[in-house]
Amino acid sequence: MAKISVLVVEDEEDILELVAYNLTKEGYQVTKTMSGEEALRVVHANPPGLIILDLMLPEIDGLEVCRRLKRDSRTHHIPIVMLTAKGEESDIVAGLELGAEDYITKPFSPRVLLARIRAVLRRQETGEANAEKSITLGKLTIHPGRREVLLNGILLDLTYTEFGVLHLLARRPGWVFTRYQIVDAIRGEHYAVTERAVDVQIAGLRKKLGPAGDCIKTVRGVGYKYQE
Repeated sequence: MAKISVLVVEDEEDILELVAYNLTKEGYQVTKTMSGEEALRVVHANPPGLIILDLMLPEIDGLEVCRRLKRDSRTHHIPIVMLTAKGEESDIVAGLELGAEDYITKPFSPRVLLARIRAVLRRQETGEANAEKSITLGKLTIHPGRREVLLNGILLDLTYTEFGVLHLLARRPGWVFTRYQIVDAIRGEHYAVTERAVDVQIAGLRKKLGPAGDCIKTVRGVGYKYQE
């Protein structure tokens, strides 16, 4: 079996070497860089299977690197694990909203980092196996592979999280999902996202869907469902 390639982007040399050592020991093929600009060049020249990305980088910071990669159709599928000293909820949510799959804050345990990487890769493999079929519900069409939603043939501008929420609900029309189930399904476990944040995402999604947003029903005291 071919080794999974991992790009580690970190400007603190001791942390860079620590992460690279543990990944190599675990059997991953590791590439290292210490700047956001160099990371973008490396990714476009030889796309890795996963990126570990520090937020505090010289020249181009980690959030901007994440933003550019997730907006590029050639690289948006590459999972990103943020590695950062910033533990504030706003920084974490900003990275996740841009499309990062997970985060871990410094100081960290190499064993925890490796476990989170394995979890991200498992989720990606499961998602690719189960989420490629397009879904059509009335005038709404969802293309999971392209992460596109069309309403009456018009492409909607949804955020990463809004797409994830809609896709989750639309896969099982009539099925009620709790707010915690929604967070776990689209982000995995242990994220600093509150129930209130889910409500905000639903409100934004309904607004962008217009009249079709009425299909997202609130189940009082439980959560949400999609029902035409």
